Amino acid sequence: MRKFKFMAAAAAAFALAACMLAGCSSSSASSSAAASAAASGSAAAASTEAASAASGDIDTLIVGFDASYPPYGYIGDDGQYTGFDLDLAAEVAARNNWGIELKPIDWDAKDALLNQGEVNCIWNGFTMEGREADYAFSDPYMLNQQVIVVKDGSGIASEADLAGKVVITQIDSAALDLLQGDKADLAATFASLDQISDYNNAFMQLEAGTVDAVACDLSIAAYQLSANPGVYVQLEEPLSSEHYAVGFAKGDTALAQKVSDTLKAMYDDGFIADLCAQYEPMGIELDNWILK
Repeated sequence: MRKFKFMAAAAAAFALAACMLAGCSSSSASSSAAASAAASGSAAAASTEAASAASGDIDTLIVGFDASYPPYGYIGDDGQYTGFDLDLAAEVAARNNWGIELKPIDWDAKDALLNQGEVNCIWNGFTMEGREADYAFSDPYMLNQQVIVVKDGSGIASEADLAGKVVITQIDSAALDLLQGDKADLAATFASLDQISDYNNAFMQLEAGTVDAVACDLSIAAYQLSANPGVYVQLEEPLSSEHYAVGFAKGDTALAQKVSDTLKAMYDDGFIADLCAQYEPMGIELDNWILK
């Protein structure tokens, strides 16, 4: 019985070896060739996609934005994404015959999403100063400042009054970069510098008295002051002045230039003036538009 099993196993092994030396080897070679062709095809597709982005020739503008950043990007009363920057992006896409996809993101994940190709631009009140080496930027289009907002009647009227106070700002924001960099000496006087995922919640904490001040963009301050009259006060002296631009992956300079050129054309034909007028009640001013 054991001898039979051994002979059967030997026969099977011989048959397998023969198969490998003859027809089976051609099948294996065919599989390898197919796998190689598939890999080559994927590499070619990736190369073509990268070349299209580098040339500014895209099918769809995929906009990464913070959905809690009014008036630049937020959820409207109808449940749809809206905002000044999203309206700009939609018009730029239409004028270039691109599709558009609005993709809300976690702000602190924006670099990873951009580098992975999940979005092809960051367009949402995006400060360019200090980030020039990390992105391909459009021309700056809007003047901005970093400011401090406090509750009306708090007794805080200057930077000196922030000593011993709790100040909050958004994670990975320009305000945070500033308070950890050029304004670190000021931040050292605070009781704490807290971080939060979005400014809407920051202002809810300010109204509730959980924090004493919010460090944020001028546009965010203007929106909150107009939406909540008599509740907040902005300190007169800004922390800094800066500019908004559209951020693209490093190397996508042609796409960035195409967006800049389109924005200039939109200013020339009056679209920008009309859009600024539409968002003026939310703190957007045409005087702050600088791309002409």
